[in-house]
Amino acid sequence: MEYDTKTPKSVTSDPTSFAHDSVRNRWPVILTGAIDDVYRAAHSADPEKHAEGNKIIQRLVDLKYGVLHDYKLTPIVDDGYPDEIARYNKEIEQLGEPTWLDVPWLFSECYMYRRISTFFSLSKHWKNYDIFSRQKMDTFRTSRNAVVELASRYKEFVTELRSNKDATHDEEAEKLLFTEMFEICLWGNATDLSLLTNLTYEDIQKLQGSQARKAAEKNILINHLPEAYAILKKARDEGKKERRVDFVLDNSGFELYVDLVLAGFLLTSGLATHIILHPKSIPWFVSDVLPGDYCLLLNAIAEPRKFFETQSDEEKAQDKTPAPLADKEAEDLLFVAQEWTKLFKEDQIILRPNRYWTAGGSFWRLPAEAHDLHEDMKRAELTIFKGDLNYRKLTGDAHWDPTTPWTTALGPMGPGSGINVLSLRTCKADVVVGLPAGKDEELRATEGGGGDTGARRWAWHGKWAVVCLSKGS
Repeated sequence: MEYDTKTPKSVTSDPTSFAHDSVRNRWPVILTGAIDDVYRAAHSADPEKHAEGNKIIQRLVDLKYGVLHDYKLTPIVDDGYPDEIARYNKEIEQLGEPTWLDVPWLFSECYMYRRISTFFSLSKHWKNYDIFSRQKMDTFRTSRNAVVELASRYKEFVTELRSNKDATHDEEAEKLLFTEMFEICLWGNATDLSLLTNLTYEDIQKLQGSQARKAAEKNILINHLPEAYAILKKARDEGKKERRVDFVLDNSGFELYVDLVLAGFLLTSGLATHIILHPKSIPWFVSDVLPGDYCLLLNAIAEPRKFFETQSDEEKAQDKTPAPLADKEAEDLLFVAQEWTKLFKEDQIILRPNRYWTAGGSFWRLPAEAHDLHEDMKRAELTIFKGDLNYRKLTGDAHWDPTTPWTTALGPMGPGSGINVLSLRTCKADVVVGLPAGKDEELRATEGGGGDTGARRWAWHGKWAVVCLSKGS
């Protein structure tokens, strides 16, 4: 806490905040889903595993009851990471034994997932079990149309870029393709498929689909993509041997898929030579990427018919049969799987988990608390922080005035940190910075925006986005 911003943090007791709504309405649903998942998995397990599963279910039930009835946050039991656990427990003490309904939101949310992980890590039969895996893969499966469409476009632009790799780069075409790729990555599984119509290198200048992209751009309140492109292009033009781009990942499933599409574009275009992916080490915020999710995704698209044509449990219950993939769709998916497998084997894409990504505090603490990680990240030309949680951590999840400069809200991760920070975030929480004067008031005045209630409701539902760059030099 000593490294945090002194600006007041978002707390669960604030009735105008998304924190207040989240702890009372979202978390009980998430915990109910976790209970159901373990129940389903334990049902068919052997007697010993089944009995242990029932104990885990009871712990989850107790946790849910505690959240609903405003219990105090209790110390986390050491599960083999004493320094990590000590930080959590010290913060509970420093906060004065807070309760669920009156505690800094960021810390309590991290604490909940970290505590849940001990229910499994301290068990015998469930140590590496991911209660969210089934949900993550089901969600990816429901994104089939977008997955197939983007696989086709990926194959086209990779083939086109390779055929022109020795030719002079058409900077305008490349910038447009760069923008499209990043915007698809920004919007994740909310991406309008109309944005995917213009991804070939040859046709990019024709601006097919540009009206759809321009329409989406209107909802990007801050857009520093041109500056990010300039950083990577400069490194390539100067002939730097290692041009590394880091992704601090967010969601698995389709969002990880589009992250890999972007990674493939950066590598194929030469804007990067290496991609470092930073996943979480434990099940986290329901859908965050674990190292195993990368393998599951690759396996799914490497055997696309098996994955997409096999009935899900829900489809079986409804007596529905998935439509078969067309031959070209299966071929395109297999091409993508082979490409990414090759990049992984050649160490052009590297998975690098770190326990610090599941610490309980903001990234204001990262340079002091995770020195080695901080030093390593300085080697990247650009570090892309995906999603809302990473944005909250970068800004301390604090009640900044919305006109506060982005670089100010980053604190020790801003200028002077040695890290070029690029945040891709669709807004799903109250904190937002870098807006021009009057913009927050304008958005609050829109339908459902919050009006004069004191709530910044426009920022709760992912309709609006920000792409914010801070140069670390």
